[in-house]
Amino acid sequence: MMIIGCDFHPRFQQIAYVDQETGEYGERRLQHRGEAEEFYRRLIGHPVRIGMEATGNYGWFRRLLQVQGHELWMGDATRIRAAAPRKQKTDKRDARHILDLLLTDKFPKIWQPDAANEDLRVLLVHRAKQVQLRTRLKNQLDGLAKCEGYLSPRVWSAGRREQLEALPLTGWQRQRRTELIELHDELDRRIAPLDEALREAAEADQAARLLMTHPGVGPAVSLAFTLVIGDVSRFERSRQLASYLGLIPSEESSGEHRRLGGVSKQGNSLVRWLLVQAATLAQRSDASWHRQYLRLSMNKHHGVAKLAIAHKLAVRLYWMLRSGQTWQQVMERGSSPQRQRPVAGDPGSHAGQSV
Repeated sequence: MMIIGCDFHPRFQQIAYVDQETGEYGERRLQHRGEAEEFYRRLIGHPVRIGMEATGNYGWFRRLLQVQGHELWMGDATRIRAAAPRKQKTDKRDARHILDLLLTDKFPKIWQPDAANEDLRVLLVHRAKQVQLRTRLKNQLDGLAKCEGYLSPRVWSAGRREQLEALPLTGWQRQRRTELIELHDELDRRIAPLDEALREAAEADQAARLLMTHPGVGPAVSLAFTLVIGDVSRFERSRQLASYLGLIPSEESSGEHRRLGGVSKQGNSLVRWLLVQAATLAQRSDASWHRQYLRLSMNKHHGVAKLAIAHKLAVRLYWMLRSGQTWQQVMERGSSPQRQRPVAGDPGSHAGQSV
């Protein structure tokens, strides 16, 4: 088998390789995409394993290796760097270092989603970006209304829109309002089919359907959670999951001194954001969560309260997947079932439109 350590860059890759059968060793700098494609195509028919740090902009490279039948290992970039304590860092050194980790069975391999998983992630990210853009337009329209002295709740409604359209604006202010409303309507038309595709994908996924039994968890939250988590058995404890999603505090403690900072934010930012959005609705269905939410909102900040409930929500969703139980079954030992609340991430609700 040929083992290749690859230091991947958007325009090129530096590789160090060794053929375990012949003992041949070499180093090359391959330009993307021509030289790289030619090099790996010449290896067709030979067992090849390529190791590289987890990075972006490598989709074409992964597809190329899959077509050629080569094996690609992705590694934890932080742990790879930590294993190289020297101050000298170059592309050649990085490629050799990755190759050495592969040869000594110390390469920190991480889980990779399959093609179907990645395609659904694109749907989630695309919809989230469109929704965030629409929210920015709504905020600008609300700013116009406030400048004219019209204050109202932040909830977007047909009545709110009529009020905005009736504002006595002139000149460029009127032009700006017209164009913002037109852009908002265009985004509504573009987001509608994405919402439907998201709902269909969530309904087709057994794990996502299970998570949607929890109040506040809709198609966006449930599908994003299952796609990013993958096989839930990868996490032995819920604490590992919370760390994976970046929902635990950063820490720098030594001796008797314990120093905690804000949440690490080292996980998937989209899932973390969706969990925070869902937390405000999920806390209404659980009395203990609601008490904690109110206490933290009054004593600290509503952002801290949302993060705390988001952490609890992630842990509960984890145990729902581990046990295969619905929210109703999980809550049987508590108070009687309560009325279903609006669902965050549900394309048919206002809460879902802000996700």
